[in-house]
Amino acid sequence: MKILLSISAILLFAYWSFGQTIKVSEPVNLLALGDSYTIGQGVGVNERWPAQLMQALQEAGFATGELKIIAQTGWRTDNLKNAINQQLPLNGFNLVSLLIGVNNQYQGGTTQAYGPQFEDLLNQAIALAGYNHSKVFVLSIPDYAYTPFGNGNPLISQQIDAFNQVNRNITESYNVAYIDITPISRGGLANPALIAGDGLHPSGLMYRLWVDEIMLNIEKELSFEEVAQTDKVIHWRIENMSMVLTNLPGNGEISIISSDGRLVARESVFSVEGRSIPFDFLASGIYLFRFTGASGDGFSGKFYIP
Repeated sequence: MKILLSISAILLFAYWSFGQTIKVSEPVNLLALGDSYTIGQGVGVNERWPAQLMQALQEAGFATGELKIIAQTGWRTDNLKNAINQQLPLNGFNLVSLLIGVNNQYQGGTTQAYGPQFEDLLNQAIALAGYNHSKVFVLSIPDYAYTPFGNGNPLISQQIDAFNQVNRNITESYNVAYIDITPISRGGLANPALIAGDGLHPSGLMYRLWVDEIMLNIEKELSFEEVAQTDKVIHWRIENMSMVLTNLPGNGEISIISSDGRLVARESVFSVEGRSIPFDFLASGIYLFRFTGASGDGFSGKFYIP
């Protein structure tokens, strides 16, 4: 029996606004740019998060192609820039990731110096993705204070937060998807299984949690656009193989669409009551849903069944 990824938080939408999502076309050719967190220091080749992401995409029904990683333990932004330039041209990649900055922090660098270097790398990542911003995503810097090596040092966390504020602001200014995996990394001391044997880097299990977070932001390139709602707050959550909706703005209809564009379910919903829509018949994969109200307004979103 399939188990849905647990989504406990209520998700809120902004009406007729568009979220930053990662648009994926097939076959997926991934170029992963970074440092020890991307090369997977301390874990096996198949446990690296880029390898696990490609596997998750396959399981979700995507055709996958090449995975190339340009990353090395200890690299700062300038090291990564030099390594990319040495390997140009890099053609044919339709998905590019960027995770860099922990060594800038660890080696005593400043956020003022980091910002322009990160922005330069982000511009290069966008160029390597064919100048398509929706095919690039940035991961936040993990917090190694929550490892045996970091020993809960609050100064490390403060500095990581400062560096992440810089890379988040720059990423969002380019309308590129930003995946905040830092909260996941802060489970390392409470759950030793999330830390690799070296006492510093993430384990394959933590990388899998990162991949789950990335998958929630991935959409196949379709004409379907994700739309959200602000004048009223719509609450929806996934539990027990069902979508539960409450506080709808009015009567309407929910459509569920598969990642290949097929309508797989359509249900009427009513504002006077909460509505639970079962989908235990759905296969693993990414699904889009769209609520259309009686007046023609609506909102939409996505969910993932592992």
